[in-house]
Amino acid sequence: MHPIKVIRKEERDSGPWPLIGEHMDGEPRWAHPDVTVTRVPHIRANGRRVRRDKIDVPDSFGEGVLCLIDRNGSFPSACSAVPLAPNKLLHTGPLDAYDKAKAGIYLIDIPEWTRTDMPHPLGRIIDRPDEEGRVWVTTPHIKQLVKLVRDNHLGAMPAIHDSWTGKANESLFKPFYEATRKARTELVQAGGDPYKAYKTRLSIALRLLWPKRPSQRSPFWRPDWRMSMVAEASVRHWTVAFKAVQERHTLIALRNVDQAIFWTPPGTPPSTYRIGTGFGEVKRKFVQAGETILEGDD
Repeated sequence: MHPIKVIRKEERDSGPWPLIGEHMDGEPRWAHPDVTVTRVPHIRANGRRVRRDKIDVPDSFGEGVLCLIDRNGSFPSACSAVPLAPNKLLHTGPLDAYDKAKAGIYLIDIPEWTRTDMPHPLGRIIDRPDEEGRVWVTTPHIKQLVKLVRDNHLGAMPAIHDSWTGKANESLFKPFYEATRKARTELVQAGGDPYKAYKTRLSIALRLLWPKRPSQRSPFWRPDWRMSMVAEASVRHWTVAFKAVQERHTLIALRNVDQAIFWTPPGTPPSTYRIGTGFGEVKRKFVQAGETILEGDD
């Protein structure tokens, strides 16, 4: 499935497009305020020197180990039902309320979040407000706030001061999701170079929606689709972690869309996660506090 080519090159510096930024992904990048995270040197198997995290947990947390949760295919999984506007975004201005028949970008006040055991639902979006304390968000985060208000975790929906929207569609990327899921099922067992090539090509395909370098031209250029897809992955990541916290699990860190770290008894990951190799499932690993937290490439 190829994205619909609708945004001409001469139009990309006007309208809603300059309002969209990489920080709109809403990735949490959060650590519990009572733990200490230190960046330490680490040497990969290939000899490359990198830096990784070391997490020290205070005695007040009781006995336990660090449970590392690694989500499988966060971005392609998000493509299964990400709300997008297939056509151009139109300027719809201030809105009295979110219209679920629309999708796009919204300028809102930052809602108050007083919990210290979970990061803010908007993640790093809140780190770059405008002069009036407002931020631009995509539809997945608006839908998340609506649900949090409905479930009494937020007092009220923030005001929508401006918007660019179009008719919503949640199945635009579903064929892509189905194809990548099928390919993963076939290749994950084999592993090796074919699986690495699959992951690389998948990353390139999704990045073509909005290449990092302006010089990398793409006929599929849609930054609103790109950021909505990453925001959907971030929302799903945050939501499952929040369910675990509500079941009295202790969240130590919530990183990007792939990794969460809990403080748990040995061998007992939070039940809100499904263990496996497929989309929507996670891998888990247990390490002692103070050990270096390695990553997939290590």
